[in-house]
Amino acid sequence: MSSSSNNCPLNFTSIIQSYKKLQANLSSKIKKLASNMSTANPGAFILLQFQMAQVAQVGDSISNLIAKVNSVIQNAVSQMSK
Repeated sequence: MSSSSNNCPLNFTSIIQSYKKLQANLSSKIKKLASNMSTANPGAFILLQFQMAQVAQVGDSISNLIAKVNSVIQNAVSQMSK
């Protein structure tokens, strides 16, 4: 398997920063659509709803990841004290 330039370690800072950018981008789209309701169409609203669901799902995944890492750390610490 060849190495690509996209291979980089993940860390919580980069994950959270990327998530914040995703949220900001979505918020911008919502504001833009809301400020120009006369040109909005149903398809644009459906697309935004889909994107909102995706952002919420990413947030849930990040939350689950943090909870799992926290659990692993707690287990490791409890095993060290035995």
